Amino acid sequence: MNTYEKVAALLDHHQARYRVVEHEAIGQTDLISEIRGNDLNQAAKAMVLEVTMPDGADARYLLAIVPGDCKINFKSAARAIGGKKSSFAAPEKAQELTQCVMGAVPPFSFDDRLALRVDVRLRDVGTLWFNAGALDRSVALQVDDFFKVVGDECCAEIATPVTATA
Repeated sequence: MNTYEKVAALLDHHQARYRVVEHEAIGQTDLISEIRGNDLNQAAKAMVLEVTMPDGADARYLLAIVPGDCKINFKSAARAIGGKKSSFAAPEKAQELTQCVMGAVPPFSFDDRLALRVDVRLRDVGTLWFNAGALDRSVALQVDDFFKVVGDECCAEIATPVTATA
C-alpha cells in the first residue's frame, strides 16, 4: 500500500469528511495553496526532525506539522517529545521514515519510530489541506476529523508565525 492509499484507508476507517484534489506536482506550500485556493494557515507543512534527547539517550524522530504561514520552532518541537534540541533530519532518513518525497508528506505517521506533533494553531482552521503522499494529490480534511484520527495528545506549540518584512 502506498502512502496515499494508507491515508485514504485511515480516513475512511474513521469516517472522516475529506475530499481529494488532483493538481500540478508542486511541493511548495505557498504555491500549492494558491493553486488549491486555500488560505496559507490551512496548509499543513510536514517536517521530519531529529531530536537530541537528554542524558545521551538515542536521538528520536519527530514529524512536526505546522501551518503554512509559520515556521518550525526547533526547541519547542524537541521539548514536545521530551528532547533538548532538534534539527531537520537527513533527507534520506526523512524519506525512509515517511515513504514520501519531501513536500508530499501527509500529517500522519505510519512508522512507530516517527512521533507526531501538530501545532495548536491548526485546531481552528476549519479545513486542513495537505499533500497526500504524492506531489500531485492533496486532501482537504475537516480539522475536527483530523484530530479525531490523531488524538489531542499530539497537539503542541511548535511553530512561530512568519512575520512579513517591509
